[in-house]
Amino acid sequence: MRLSGRLAAAVEVIADVTDRHRPVNTALSDWGRAHRFAGSSDRAAIGNIVYDIMRQRAVLASMMGSDKPRALVLACAVRLMNITVEELADLCVSKHGPGELTQEETAALSSGMPADAALHVQANIPEWLMPSFEKAFGDDAVRQGRALGVRAPVDIRANMLKTTREKLLNQLSKFDAVEAPLAPDAIRIEVPEGLKRTPNLEAEPSFQRGAFEIQDAASQVAARMCAVEAGHQVADICAGAGGKTLALASAMGNKGQIHAWDADRNRLKPIIARLNRAGVHNVQVIPADEPDKLDELAGRMDRVLVDAPCSGSGSWRRKPDAKWRLTRESLINRGDDQRAVLARAAPLVKPGGRLVYVTCSLLPEENTDQIEAFLAANPGFRTLPYAEVWGECLPGDPPASSDGSTDTLLLSPADHNVDGFFIAVLQRQD
Repeated sequence: MRLSGRLAAAVEVIADVTDRHRPVNTALSDWGRAHRFAGSSDRAAIGNIVYDIMRQRAVLASMMGSDKPRALVLACAVRLMNITVEELADLCVSKHGPGELTQEETAALSSGMPADAALHVQANIPEWLMPSFEKAFGDDAVRQGRALGVRAPVDIRANMLKTTREKLLNQLSKFDAVEAPLAPDAIRIEVPEGLKRTPNLEAEPSFQRGAFEIQDAASQVAARMCAVEAGHQVADICAGAGGKTLALASAMGNKGQIHAWDADRNRLKPIIARLNRAGVHNVQVIPADEPDKLDELAGRMDRVLVDAPCSGSGSWRRKPDAKWRLTRESLINRGDDQRAVLARAAPLVKPGGRLVYVTCSLLPEENTDQIEAFLAANPGFRTLPYAEVWGECLPGDPPASSDGSTDTLLLSPADHNVDGFFIAVLQRQD
């Protein structure tokens, strides 16, 4: 396909996403099935265009004075793909192109984003979320939001049960792999610019052998901040597909016991295959429909990890359409879920043990607000300053928290070039 056709295809996909309120990956898959003539490079290019648009939708819409699919694609071509207005005009009228530019479109494309654009537009986030960003970041809210509008690198975690970071760096040198920040087992591969495909790392022999997992460096830090030791009894009660479970097992050297559970059986389904591939044998998976088995762990756990369900706002670089699907109601519901899972987790912690609360969110409603409420209701717990915990389990000096806290740690794309993650370590005193 020529670029003109790819732009027209992007208009179709964006229309499917916005009109039917569908996830981008679903809309892209359906488009590919309906257009078998499009090769893998075409599908990748169209996907890059669509995802870039969703990352910067507010800015593009402000530039055009419209959030219609065609307007967004045209603005993306000029602002993000560095196509001149004149070149775009030719592309639009070429075979399979999206159609001739109007005078109004030409004028908007030539003018760019208004200088007086609202703060939420500059930050590329929904207007109703701007107060939350300002509460978390103050005058830095726009910069923090903007950082969510770019492509994220691919991070992987070297599985220390099977390899070392140094060996993996050599094996993945063809991808220009380098050490990722913060996490000692993390490796980073930058995503290509423009319309090129991201490497399919799951096809690599080293992945098939279980030598690594795809996991953002911030997520790896969150697992490390549990400060697990060989022989510990650990509960991971929002285990999902097992990403942090695997990281905990690696840090424990397969010694001790990890009890992995999730309320969603579909999210938990992949965990067995992942454990087997990684060579992990110190994990007991509790079926989703047997939550009562968690009660048997009461007062016995050295560490309880709560990787709480959340908005996912810290990962909007990777799932930008989720930014525009989030609603006030769903955020409230997530808050209810978070309080419920904390209430379930607290009794499992033994005296002197730790509860580690984690979200991939930048929103205080899901982070500091939840911790304040939990501590008020559970005076037997106290917050351990994150720098103190960092010194136990991670190398180097701890990073500054993006929200200025000295108790809890908030990592952000703007400050740390990782996904947004919140980490609070709470110790049981009684």
